[in-house]
Amino acid sequence: MTHPLPTDMLRVTDEVTAALADGTPVVALESTIISHGMPYPQNVAMAVEVEGIIREHGAVPATIAVLDGRPRIGLSPDDLELLASHGDVAKVSVRDLPFVVARGTHGATTVAATMRLAALAGIRTFVTGGLGGVHRGAQQTFDVSADLTELGTTDVAVISAGVKSILDIGLTLETLETLGVPVLAFGSDEFPSFYSRSSGHAAPMRVDTAAEVAGVMRAKWDLGIAGGIVIANPIPEEDEIPADEIGVIIDQALADMDSLGIHGKDATPYLLGRIVEITGGASLTANIALVRHNARLGAAVAREYAAL
Repeated sequence: MTHPLPTDMLRVTDEVTAALADGTPVVALESTIISHGMPYPQNVAMAVEVEGIIREHGAVPATIAVLDGRPRIGLSPDDLELLASHGDVAKVSVRDLPFVVARGTHGATTVAATMRLAALAGIRTFVTGGLGGVHRGAQQTFDVSADLTELGTTDVAVISAGVKSILDIGLTLETLETLGVPVLAFGSDEFPSFYSRSSGHAAPMRVDTAAEVAGVMRAKWDLGIAGGIVIANPIPEEDEIPADEIGVIIDQALADMDSLGIHGKDATPYLLGRIVEITGGASLTANIALVRHNARLGAAVAREYAAL
């Protein structure tokens, strides 16, 4: 169970506070994608654009981060610029939140930490790029993202383009099943794989409208079943990098990472950056396109859920 934070711990913007009070739909956004997922200045341009898309589609954006040790729900343009360009912003998962808050430093929140803070603020819909999951070789390394355990406990619906294709998608889906997390593919019978519309894995469940998603959200939580919901929204066909093409590139990036001895929380930022280098920027273009696409769906889902 989550409990409201003391007012001196959680800082919520006036816009988000008013929206939550009057039932206006609110969409949470993570900040690791800004500070660790894309290069500057594309990262801040993407953040500003995505907030604009959510507003255009009838919802209020609430980008989440920790600034000067204070969890923030909703950020100003200056805050977004700081996250995008400051050289000392920690990548913060749930385990890191107490440390960063206590030290009074800056932190960009992962999917897991964003879910936790969004739930504390009363936000039920969250848009990101891709989910974390079970890393390849996890049978030996036990490297499993905290995103999965958070999805098993925190009542937030997460719209993404699927699991990041650098991960073991099959094992991630198995783990989500074990954790009791509904996995809904939007408009597809196949689970997407971030840069690609296909993954080789069947979608556990399919939905075709934002209203259907909202109905699942309400049914799950009205039944008293705690935990999140995954809505996997395939990247638009015109923006995807085919699975067989990106697969070769990912294998190269993984080999490069292993040769450098990079692991743990540094692995995903390194791999995403290396893939951008190998693809000559094509993967970054695809990443921005899928986040835009997810923002549109997230706003629609938030509207439908608010209407219920």
